[in-house]
Amino acid sequence: MIRVSKSRSMIRMLLAGCVALAFSVGTQQASAGQEHAQARPIPRHGPSPRRDNSPAPEGQRNFADQPGHPNVPHVDRTPKGDVWVGHEHADASLHLDHPWEHGHFRGGFGPRHVWLLAGGGPSRFWFGGFYFSVAPAEIAYCDGWNWTGDQIVIYEDPDDIGWYLAYNVRLGTYVHVMFLG
Repeated sequence: MIRVSKSRSMIRMLLAGCVALAFSVGTQQASAGQEHAQARPIPRHGPSPRRDNSPAPEGQRNFADQPGHPNVPHVDRTPKGDVWVGHEHADASLHLDHPWEHGHFRGGFGPRHVWLLAGGGPSRFWFGGFYFSVAPAEIAYCDGWNWTGDQIVIYEDPDDIGWYLAYNVRLGTYVHVMFLG
């Protein structure tokens, strides 16, 4: 009789623990769903190749193409498709003498491959076992990124050889990044 009583107590404690765990996971998923609902729409594809490779105007560039838009490279959703604001001019600072010196990123591109930043900062960050760095001339553009929690999507850059584009889902902004391995 004593063994049956102890077994029932153990089962009750185990069941209570499972219920508590299920409740906490449900709460976390609800918060994650609320956070995701506030995220920006993810572009279906990266920018089209530039038609004009003229250099960007001299001086500090203004990316705030409309009132309330960020003054950093970003993606606008329009009825005609995604517009990659800030990718319309060539940028000499993105020239690389040795493109792909660390190899090519093979983790997947576009909206079906959303990555969670796991640490680091602009000079070296990582997710999913892959390492990248932000283009030195664009480090200021990722001010406000959460390096241990933002979701990003990687796109191939059709114009700037050796670079990829990292799109921040929460902010709707992007920067050029180099794959480090």
